[in-house]
Amino acid sequence: MRVHVLGTAQDAGRPQVGCTQSCCVDAKGQPRPHEAVVSLGITQADGPASLLEATPDLTAQWNALTQLNNGQAPKRIFITHAHIGHYTGLMYLGREAMNSQLVEVFGTPRLIEFLQRDQPWKQLCDVQNIWPQAWTAGDRILLENGHLEALSVPHRDEVSDTYGFIVQGPNKRLLFLPDIDKWERWETDLDSVLQTVDYALVDATFYSDRELPGRNMAEIPHPFVLETLALSRDWPAEQKAKLYFIHFNHSNPLLDPKSRESKHVEKLGYHIARTGMHFDL
Repeated sequence: MRVHVLGTAQDAGRPQVGCTQSCCVDAKGQPRPHEAVVSLGITQADGPASLLEATPDLTAQWNALTQLNNGQAPKRIFITHAHIGHYTGLMYLGREAMNSQLVEVFGTPRLIEFLQRDQPWKQLCDVQNIWPQAWTAGDRILLENGHLEALSVPHRDEVSDTYGFIVQGPNKRLLFLPDIDKWERWETDLDSVLQTVDYALVDATFYSDRELPGRNMAEIPHPFVLETLALSRDWPAEQKAKLYFIHFNHSNPLLDPKSRESKHVEKLGYHIARTGMHFDL
C-alpha cells in the first residue's frame, strides 16, 4: 500500500483569490505556481485506489491518482469534514462533468445527511453518481491490504463533524489530520497518538499568529506551527521525525521550500509535506 500526497494547501489553494501579496504574486506581478488543496491518494497492488478529500482540485488529483494506480480510477472517497476545500470537488462527479457511477463516499453521519439533503449534492445521491456511507469514530473501513479508521477531532463543525484518519497498511500506519482547532481542545493527546503510527500528516494552516493582519484569528483556530513545535520540543528525535506538516494557508512560509521557516523546521528534525511525496505502508 502506498499513500501519495496530491496537494498540501489550505481549502482555498495557492495563489488565493483576491490575494496580491508576495505569497501569491511574484515581483513581476505574476501569480506564483499553483499549489493544490490538501489531498492524499491510496494505491494498492491488487485493489482500487482511494482518494482522501474531494477538493476543488479534484480533476487533476483524480487523474493523477488514476495514473499512479495503473489506469484504475478511484472507487472510494473519504472526506474529513464539510469545509469547502474538502468536499466541494464532488461536483465534478455529476452529470455536468464525469457522470460517475456509485463512487463510495465515506463521511461523518452529519456530512452524509447534508449530502443527501441539500442541493447540488442531493442530485449526486439521487442519480447514484455517488454512494454515500456514514461511518462513526472508531469504525474501520476495510481495504484490500489494510483499513482506514476514523478519529473524531474538534473543529468548526457548522455543517458536519470532523474526522482525522489513520491509514493502516500491511506494515505501517499513517495519521492524516489536516484540520483541528487547537491541540489542547482534543480529548486525545497528540503524543500518545504518534506512538501508535509511523507517519503523521498534521494541521499546519498557519505558521504563527502574525499571518493575517486585520483578521481575528480566534475565529479560525488552528494549531500554529510554532505551537506544535513548542508542544513537541522535548520529544525524542524519532518522535519528532514522524511529524509532517500539511494544509498550508497561502500566507504560510512553509509553502516555500527555500524559506527561512522551512529550513528552521527541517533543521529541528521535523518534515514538511510536499506534493509528489509518497509513503509506503
